[in-house]
Amino acid sequence: MSAPRLEIDLGKIEHNARTLVARLARHGISVTGVSKATLGSPEVANAMLLAGVTDLGDSRIENIEAMRSSQVSAQMSLIRSPMLSQAKRVVISADVSFNTEIAVVRRLSLEAQKLDRMHSVVLMVELGDLREGIMPDDLVDVVRETLRLPNIEFKGLGTNLACQSGASPDAKNMAELTRLAALIEATFDISIEIVSGGNSANLQWAFGSADTGRINNLRLGESILLGRETLQRQVINGLHTDAITLAAEVIESKMKPTKPWGDLAESAFGTPPVVKDRSTIRQSILAIGIQDVDPSGLSPPTGSEILGSSSDHLVVTSSVGGVPVGGEMTFQLNYSALLRAMTSPFVTKSFKAAFNVSDLRQIA
Repeated sequence: MSAPRLEIDLGKIEHNARTLVARLARHGISVTGVSKATLGSPEVANAMLLAGVTDLGDSRIENIEAMRSSQVSAQMSLIRSPMLSQAKRVVISADVSFNTEIAVVRRLSLEAQKLDRMHSVVLMVELGDLREGIMPDDLVDVVRETLRLPNIEFKGLGTNLACQSGASPDAKNMAELTRLAALIEATFDISIEIVSGGNSANLQWAFGSADTGRINNLRLGESILLGRETLQRQVINGLHTDAITLAAEVIESKMKPTKPWGDLAESAFGTPPVVKDRSTIRQSILAIGIQDVDPSGLSPPTGSEILGSSSDHLVVTSSVGGVPVGGEMTFQLNYSALLRAMTSPFVTKSFKAAFNVSDLRQIA
């Protein structure tokens, strides 16, 4: 098989998604399966749908378009605020978009009118993480104008936490989102369909809450793909953490000293030299580098250590013997490493399924 490659076990992804869907359903919360880390992979998207996620979410309209072209049948949401320049594409391919700027909602309305179709919007509220979101004091005015726009359906509210600043979802900010949902319903005499409380960082709050208020949706990607919550990266009980692994091929294996010699300057990526004088070691070089993956997000096999990396090389040593040239090493990945590897044209994808992948295309 070609290397480097991501080995993607669709059965384990389906298990993770099904487990989270069932646990959250006990709290009245549905799951949007987030496909962005997989570059809109139709195989992964359909595994999530098989597991019972209610819809799919992605931050790139290009990924949504790719899933549409691959005949993935599901409601799809653009979960990053749309670019003005892509408004027409958003209306054509996304059923729902998450928005923070009324100027963008106005443009979506115009494009929806031209195309003679409805487009649904969820308005995102800022609750402390200081990434995207309408300030709470401005929300009523933004909702008022949104409700007046033709060909736009106001579908609900959402928020995002623990991404930019690490502000964690908790009882206080989730209660504030519940309060804002009730305020909007009372002010405009409407019923809100979606109150999307956040992402995989919300799982500790959701599982530990006796009352989740009006929150009825979470957008889950990392927890489904990697089996971990995203506040402390702790393993979620009952989930697989090895649904996706990275295999890379050894292109050099030699005994070498650990201490470089000569005049030392910055490395290719501007880092100062790291000198570890441990005499002589078995050093292996793998054909993958910073262009393809985030090396800091790789977990090597037990007994191995990543010594360094450059754009096309990963340098590894092992206390249990070297891997010969032509052999492979397998790594687990964190979210950062997965994102970069998935988008590299030099990393192939190999899918394993406990079910017939082609049958998944028939999911309605």
